[in-house]
Amino acid sequence: MRKMTILLLALISQLPVMAQPVKSIVGIGKQINPFKYQIVKKADFSKASVSSAHPLASLVGAAIMKNGGNAFDAAIATQLVLAVVYPGAGNIGGGGFLLGRKANGELIGIDYREAAPEKASRDMYLDKNGNVQMSLSQSGHLASGIPGTVAGLFATLPYAKLPFQQLIQPAIDLAEKGFSITEGEAGSLNGTKESFLKFSTRPTVLVKETKWKAGDILKQKELAATLKRIQKEGSIGFYEGETAQLIVEEMQRGNGIISLDDLKNYTAKLRNPLEFEYRGHQIISFAPPSSGGILIAQMLKMIEKYPVGSYGFQSLKSVQLMIEAERRAFADRAEFMGDPDFFHVPVKTLMSDAYLTQRMSDYTPDKAGNSTAIKAGIIKESEETTHLSIVDAAGNMVAVTTTLNGGYGSRTVVGGAGFLLNNEMDDFSVKPGVPNMYGAMGGEANAIIPGKRMLSSMTPTLILKNNKPYVVVGTPGGTTIPTSVYQAIVNLVDFNMNADDAVNKPKFHHQWLPDAVMVEKDFDAETKKQLQLMGYKLTERGSIGRTEAIRFLSNGKRETVADKRGDDSVAGY
Repeated sequence: MRKMTILLLALISQLPVMAQPVKSIVGIGKQINPFKYQIVKKADFSKASVSSAHPLASLVGAAIMKNGGNAFDAAIATQLVLAVVYPGAGNIGGGGFLLGRKANGELIGIDYREAAPEKASRDMYLDKNGNVQMSLSQSGHLASGIPGTVAGLFATLPYAKLPFQQLIQPAIDLAEKGFSITEGEAGSLNGTKESFLKFSTRPTVLVKETKWKAGDILKQKELAATLKRIQKEGSIGFYEGETAQLIVEEMQRGNGIISLDDLKNYTAKLRNPLEFEYRGHQIISFAPPSSGGILIAQMLKMIEKYPVGSYGFQSLKSVQLMIEAERRAFADRAEFMGDPDFFHVPVKTLMSDAYLTQRMSDYTPDKAGNSTAIKAGIIKESEETTHLSIVDAAGNMVAVTTTLNGGYGSRTVVGGAGFLLNNEMDDFSVKPGVPNMYGAMGGEANAIIPGKRMLSSMTPTLILKNNKPYVVVGTPGGTTIPTSVYQAIVNLVDFNMNADDAVNKPKFHHQWLPDAVMVEKDFDAETKKQLQLMGYKLTERGSIGRTEAIRFLSNGKRETVADKRGDDSVAGY
């Protein structure tokens, strides 16, 4: 009954609304100056705080709460601003997951993952010889699933306090009047110019003749017009009418398959969050079609019987144990996880103590595992994402991970509408035994079926301590998302780190196949050497994830941290 009531409220909230004048909080001389702002990596706030991928998004989220909104209002407004100021991953053309806990203890899981269009088919990315055409699943019009973000925002609205017109206005102002881009964004836009030109059928403001540089003003008039239609008409202003027509026309020009009916019929879904215990802490994370919640449950529970804290951070002993837990969890991901509306995911078994004990029965300290020998267990019965963590003065907690999949998604900007479409179709298993763009394997559980949601790695997570709010955490990073969240939790719980260290210390990653350990450049040199001597293949790479975390301190403050690895920034009061 509760789910029916919430879904009804969400449906009502998607009906057209009367546009009313809204006071702007963004602009010169207003609460937030979009032409002069700073990146703030960490701060303690006494009431409310936001950590997100861009300073302007965090500032808007904090201002919304200061002006009477709660954490859910801030989550809506922050996501909308990210769609403007962080086009590489912030989006209205993608999808994601919201995990929330109200101050009264009620848990909320909103799934607005993209879905396969009606004309999608199991072998749509195979040529006549059965070979995978990866370029089609990763770039251009055919790579896009039905966008879910706007539906997700309106499904969140019943938990918010302020009118939607007010929550979307900062994004409209930033799109219409512009903002100063950062050095990182300038470099990213310059590096993607040729792809924008190749995969978009109409000119886009994301491309300019000269190179973008820090401080340049980016104005997005077409995007502003799209946001105004949503402001005026509700979600119908995106999934029907002019915007929907522009999406379909873009599809037709580029041989895509998303139709008007696909858009009209898309709905966000409520999912029951996953809950489990780890060393006296209650962990809450997302259920399938995200693999993230199951993966961190498996990895944490596989190492729980070992005294990890006494091993020491990034010691050979702790890292090797954690790697082997990662290996086994990702082997299970490839075999057993998919959209639960289309495939039975044995969640209880995968998270059970008996099963996980069996999974670690062949673990040998001081010896590298082998992914050829270690496969999925026996059951008897996606990198350019972005994350935001929010808490408010009342104690509501919200973790949102949302994505276009790859950087700038499909690189296709909808002509006349000004936003990028996702390339999430690559997160399906396009052919059993063939990895996707993140190297993740998949099988029947994640095969393409019309209307099905592709398996995700997104892992928005909440932690309670003594049944009280303790941590809000999450990260982007494709398949590195669950292992990054896993390591952040171990850093906090086992190694007693503060949130700053838990987020920013070097990370590592193993995902079963390929059978190699990825490590960041500043990973402990001696541990790397010893792992190699033990038989592990190591691959050094750049940044792993961009974690956003908020930790409740005993003095009532909220330790709020943005990852050092990007333009991520915190705000609050």
